[in-house]
Amino acid sequence: MKSRKRVLITGAAGFLGSHLCDRFIKEGFHVIGMDNLITGDLRNIEHLFPLENFEFYNHDVSKFVYVAGDLDYILHFASPASPIDYLRIPIQTLKVGSLGIHNLLGLARSKKSRILIASTSEVYGDPTVNPQPEEYWGNVNPVGPRGVYDEAKRFQEAMTMAYHTFHGLETRIVRIFNTYGPRMRLNDGRVLPAFIGQALRGEDLTVFGDGSQTRSFCYVDDLVEGIYRLLFSDYSLPVNIGNPDEITIREFGEEIIKLTGTKQKMVYKDLPTDDPKQRRPDITKARTILGWEPKVNRAEGLKITCEYFKSLPEKEIKHKDFTYYNNK
Repeated sequence: MKSRKRVLITGAAGFLGSHLCDRFIKEGFHVIGMDNLITGDLRNIEHLFPLENFEFYNHDVSKFVYVAGDLDYILHFASPASPIDYLRIPIQTLKVGSLGIHNLLGLARSKKSRILIASTSEVYGDPTVNPQPEEYWGNVNPVGPRGVYDEAKRFQEAMTMAYHTFHGLETRIVRIFNTYGPRMRLNDGRVLPAFIGQALRGEDLTVFGDGSQTRSFCYVDDLVEGIYRLLFSDYSLPVNIGNPDEITIREFGEEIIKLTGTKQKMVYKDLPTDDPKQRRPDITKARTILGWEPKVNRAEGLKITCEYFKSLPEKEIKHKDFTYYNNK
């Protein structure tokens, strides 16, 4: 009997990492999850622990990474990804995007593995073109408050391409746009959980700026499908995965108020430094190369996500020790 293919998923206990673990388990892989739990939560993967084809290591990939045996694929999703996290732990954010990617690329080379790295739409910064195609180089402030995340991801892409061109390593790069769904942390500073959390607590919704800035929200199942297809494609340059259905923050707040059946109003505060005015992916490459496009509409995805948040313990819903930013 042929043995299962083995995949290492870093950031396995996080929002996206845990959904990827589920997908690869479903596809019959042996999944090795790795996470230092600095932002991840074991509750996201506890249902996998009884399985023979899942194992977990509590480890920081910024330190030397060792995995025994063969390894067919690596998916690097270990990184703080919300504003509250990367502003709270900026050094760790930079380290996982530099030391961490170096360690994992070295592991991939030694194991002859294919590696896919999670990049982000934040490499485009505050864009001067809309929608953003992969060829756009971005408008990023490297010394601004968000530079620790933006530049970590830009360096990660550069290091990955260097290993691809110099060592011939099989690499894939996904640029992830705003994604939502179950297992998001309610108080991580991103606009969607922030709005829903405020609505569930009976608070007014906080909008930074005048609410005219735009975002595009992709449901997590669609994102995972795009990542899965990219991993098994023959394309090594970056690919945008996201939903091109663009909406203003003000309109989005109105949708959340209608969805939750609450009667809050929106209150406006100053826009944070370097907050992107527009965020919308050009998914031409994903459509033509991967045959991928999002299937879940926002109304359907928001309903599922809102029900998930409502199911959380009351103390988590009421907890609001966070700073909310529009940029995620």
